[in-house]
Order: sequence, then structure tokens, then C-alpha cells
Amino acid sequence: MGQYIPSTKEEQREMLAAIGVDSLAAFYENVPDSVLLKEPLHIPAGKSELEVRQMMETMSQENKVFGTILRGAGAYQHYIPSIVKYITAKEEFVTAYTPYQAEMSQGILQSIFEYQTMICDLTGMDTSNASVYDGASAAAEAIAMCRDRKRTVALVSATTHPDVLATMRTYCYGAGYELRIVPEKDGRTDRDALEQALTADVCCFYVQQPNFYGNFEDCTALGETVHQAGVKYIMGCNPMALAVMKTPAACGADVAVGEGQPLGMPLAYGGPYLGFMAATSAMTRKLPGRIVGETKDADGNRAYVLTLQAREQHIRREKASSNVCSNQALCALTAAVYMGTMGPEGMRQAAGQSMSKAHYFAQKLAAIAGVNVLNQGSWFHEFVTELPVSAQSVLNALEAENILGGLPVKDGILWCVTEVVSKEQLDKAAAIIEEVCASCN
Repeated sequence: MGQYIPSTKEEQREMLAAIGVDSLAAFYENVPDSVLLKEPLHIPAGKSELEVRQMMETMSQENKVFGTILRGAGAYQHYIPSIVKYITAKEEFVTAYTPYQAEMSQGILQSIFEYQTMICDLTGMDTSNASVYDGASAAAEAIAMCRDRKRTVALVSATTHPDVLATMRTYCYGAGYELRIVPEKDGRTDRDALEQALTADVCCFYVQQPNFYGNFEDCTALGETVHQAGVKYIMGCNPMALAVMKTPAACGADVAVGEGQPLGMPLAYGGPYLGFMAATSAMTRKLPGRIVGETKDADGNRAYVLTLQAREQHIRREKASSNVCSNQALCALTAAVYMGTMGPEGMRQAAGQSMSKAHYFAQKLAAIAGVNVLNQGSWFHEFVTELPVSAQSVLNALEAENILGGLPVKDGILWCVTEVVSKEQLDKAAAIIEEVCASCN
């Protein structure tokens, strides 16, 4: 990254002279002398670039980087083409901030516009915003979009990711709205329970697709049930699965949200990620954050601007429908470059390989005595297994062989397989698990 060049000493003197002062200290002449800093701060001395690098490399050696990853649960290891990092690492993108001045920000505005367009293509929805912090905050913001004075209850499926559910609880608590859980049945949302829960005070229903257990929900049927009660329908989607599954728009969703990490962002110990949001045209004005639109300048040339941006988000604080003012511009650009590089067919292949390899691994595990695959019906690239031994004993054995096993859950282990895991790696993992199960019989 290039060096930022500040103003020179001569330029500083010229600016000071222009405003009628002779030094920077003159700016603080009204500050009491007792609070002025007259000695250096008591902090450690600075280090050279070499010393900092050596220190950081030493710290990084404490990290454990696994050769094989069989865990997902909201953060997924997908192959990222090298061009994605090459483009997004350019300093004109890395250093770009909020594009308030359109005439100075056409490049970053266009990149966001292209991202929004691709998200709309992926979800089938009419409009998309410039993204929010992460998938969990996107889900919570979607509830805020749907709330109404007379409808103060949000319904959320029990098959939702626990962390997403926790974030939604926090938002609802802060806004004074109630969140109710719709029970699951056999790893999917209980539709009968949903029908009973759709009372007159409910504003929206949220379901994750695929859900936390990897299962595909019957989202079309759920949407019909929700809309019959006059309630808004929110779908939280894995963007990689959207390459092969029915779009939220086709399922009747009013708002589609999700975690954009699978779209070109590495696991990176949890961030930075981005939350994508898309909605029908009727819900467009309730989208939080920013929307970039295309227009023409005074000369008739194509131009990009921030549009439909509610000023209340900046100045009205507690009266605002949302206080999200930032956008994950660099992460959104990364997602756009990834989708542009992969194309529809490339994403379908990555999703298809993830799905087929996960089903292959499930079959391998199901063949082990005492192992039971709980997922029934259609599912994507995650599944849950019951084990005849403790989950930790299996995970420890895998870790000893440089394999990160699945996530321990109440019924066993939640496994995930993506396109980067080879058949040989899956066979090795299955053999280790079989050996652990056999040794405990």
C-alpha cells in the first residue's frame, strides 16, 4: 500500500497565515493550561518496521491453521480465485471512505452499484442496499424494517443459527419489541406451530435457508402461510446455496438477508464480513443504510449517486428506524469481484460440488457402526450425526491429524463440506472417526 503524503511544512505555514494565526498551538489558546499535554504520553517506545514484523510473526505462530476443515455453522471455507484479492487490494479501494461527494467517488459508487445488482440477481429481489456489518445484523435490521405500531412481535424459526437469533433478540429488546420462537420438528420449521403463532400482533416471520442444521426448508409453503396472515416474510440465505436453490423472490419473501462471507472472504478468525440485504420494491424505502443509484450528470453522462438515503439515520438518533450509517464497501467490492469472477456457472459448480461432497461424506459416516445421520429429505452441505462416542473424542482424534472437525451440537456433531475438501481428505476423516468409534465399543 502506498504512503499517504500529508501537507508540507511550507503548506502548513501558508494555511496558518491565511486564517491569521502563527502556529498550531494558537488553535488551543482557549483551552486551560492545566489540561494541556506538556510531556510525552506514558506509552512504550515505537518499534521499527522490522521489529514489528518479527513480533507479529511470533504471535502468528500461536495460530492453528488446519489442513482440512469440516466445520461451517455460518463461516465457510470456499476457494477464492487469486484475482479477487489482487483487485480489492488496490489502494484506491482500500483507502476509500464513505462516498458522500458523488463527483469525487464515482469509482466506489459504481462498485457498490454493481454489487447491489449482483445481489438482486442472486436473490431475485428488486432492490439491495450497500450492505451492513454482517449476516446477523442484517437479519436483525430486517425485523426492524417490518415492525409496525400495532404489530410488535417478530416470529423466528427455532432452526435459525443461535448467534443470529441472539443478535435479533438484542435488537428487539432495545426497540421494545417481542421475539417469539416457532418450534422445529424433525430439523425443520413446524408449519402447524407457525400457523398457531401468527396472531394479530405479529409483524414478521424469519426463517433461515438452508437452516442451521443444513436442511432445506419448504420456504414456498411457509411464505404462503405467513402472507395469508398479513405478515411480512424474511428469508435468511446462504449466498452459495442461492446458486442452486429457489430464490427468495420465487418463495415470496419480502426481504432477503444473509452473511456474505462465502462470496470471496476468507474465514479470517471471524471477520470482517458483510451482511447483504435485498427487498421487494414495496419495501425499498425501509432498507437501512445506503442505496447507490444510477443517473445522468449535467452533460448527460452516466453517473452514480447515493439515493433514497434517509437523513434520519444520521441526525434523529433514537427516532430513526435504523442507525446503520456505514457500509462494508471493501467487503461488498470483494463479493462483487468474486461473483463477477465465478459467474453463475462457476458458483453453481462450487455449490454443486459442496453439496455432492457433503452427501458423500454423510454416506461414509452412516456406514460406521453406531453413527446416525439425522438429516432427512433434502439438505445442502451441512448435516448432523449422532455418535456412539463423545463428540470431543472424535474431534480430538481429527485435530491430531490436522483436521478441524464439525461443530458440537446438542444431538452430536454438525459437519460441513465445501468444494475445497478432496475425496481423499474425506476418506481419511471417515477412517479416523471409524477407528475412534470402534475403540470405544
